[in-house]
Amino acid sequence: MPVLAVENIMKSFGNTKVLRGISFSLEKGEVVSIIGSSGSGKTTLLRCLNFLEFAEEGTITVNGEQIYDGKAGKKMNDAEIRRNRLHFGLVFQNFNLFPQYNVLKNITLAPSLLKIGTPEEIEANAKKLIARVGLTDKTENYPCELSGGQQQRVAIARALALNPDILCFDEPTSALDPELTGEVLRVIKDLKNGDSTMIVVTHEMGFAREVSDKVIFMADGIIEEEGAPEEVFGNPKSEKMKAFLSKSLENL
Repeated sequence: MPVLAVENIMKSFGNTKVLRGISFSLEKGEVVSIIGSSGSGKTTLLRCLNFLEFAEEGTITVNGEQIYDGKAGKKMNDAEIRRNRLHFGLVFQNFNLFPQYNVLKNITLAPSLLKIGTPEEIEANAKKLIARVGLTDKTENYPCELSGGQQQRVAIARALALNPDILCFDEPTSALDPELTGEVLRVIKDLKNGDSTMIVVTHEMGFAREVSDKVIFMADGIIEEEGAPEEVFGNPKSEKMKAFLSKSLENL
């Protein structure tokens, strides 16, 4: 049974159809990279999975339980939305840390509000996660005292603190320079070795090829091509995929 099954997700903004029937599944411990040009619908798909947007059609099933049906989606109450979001941890492009809190407080805040364990358990888990992303010496620092790469690693630890079924990354390195990009990608690789289940929207083709179990290429709101990295990158079948890879190589 897949951890995640997405069926026929459709999303429009006004008269613009952004997602045109997206379907895929994800097994436990699997890493799926989603690639494609700007405007292809990648981020909107992640936002629909995290209930920051609501698809007009389609279903989302986690561990065999259907948690969303587009036809009834707008009838969900706030409590249901909050509960469903706990299945997913989302790491944003621009970190979105709370500037008024130090690293430890940024990570313990949500588990504390949701009462996921005792205060002592929450703090102990946060410190383990801080060590996992290599920031033990920054526990008391505030976001303004951290580099972009360090802030993104705090954001990853914060997402892990709620123990989500699926960890989602929305272009996690897009706001970073090449040196800082490398440190964040290393953390994500380590998470894969720890059996985390992940969806990574990325423009880092080398990372997608090296780390992913499956690559999804989106274009014009549909999945144009998907498969193992060696198939998608080594033997692309879609003309759009071939053109995308050619353009990506030109920009290296």
